[in-house]
Amino acid sequence: MSRPVIGLTCYVEQARWGAWDARAAVLPSVYIESVERAGARVVILPPYSRDADVVTRLDGLVIAGGADVDPARYGHEPLPTTDVPRHDRDAGEITLYLGARAVGLPVLGICRGLQVMAVAEGGSLIQHLPDVVGDSRHREELGTFSAHGATFVPGSLAATLVGAESATVNSAHHQAVADAGRLTVTGWADDGTVESAEDPTARFVLGVQWHPEQSGDEASERLFAAFVEAARERMPATAG
Repeated sequence: MSRPVIGLTCYVEQARWGAWDARAAVLPSVYIESVERAGARVVILPPYSRDADVVTRLDGLVIAGGADVDPARYGHEPLPTTDVPRHDRDAGEITLYLGARAVGLPVLGICRGLQVMAVAEGGSLIQHLPDVVGDSRHREELGTFSAHGATFVPGSLAATLVGAESATVNSAHHQAVADAGRLTVTGWADDGTVESAEDPTARFVLGVQWHPEQSGDEASERLFAAFVEAARERMPATAG
């Protein structure tokens, strides 16, 4: 049976490998491994904002984690704690997301990906969570993941895939969704931080604030499997 093709967005950052030190399109391989283990084939999508035509060649879209979304995208001035904007990535991922929604592609947003989805849907972000929740529990140290509790709306896609109405999730972020726009918030951390948002009218449009690609647990495997299955359902009958 043919595998669905999943577009996976990536970072464009200064990187070093071998003798080289240059700007490169990079992505932690665990994203690719998680999607391919679920039965799909991955195509890496570097930032491109002229159009979203590539979505017609895809069966699903994953928007990966990364740097902060530019506050100008939701009408705010940047705080000193906010990352230097990645304008090309913001523009490219919002274009891709809206294009994917227009043709009915399954979409999974991870960490920054959830935030991109919320902004694209007319929402806004909290620029620095410690200013709101009073601590750094969602990112205790750069380059590490923090564990905390979360609860989910019964019957939501997030709750179904997690397999419970409460769970422990991992975090590595200092920004979060303030307003999910046209999406429905379906999960919160134990301090009230938004952990998931979705479109309940779509087959699979879900953003999660945690990093399932890093967890490797049963719930994470179930999430990627369900996403890939939704992508498979969009494939032409002759593809299988």
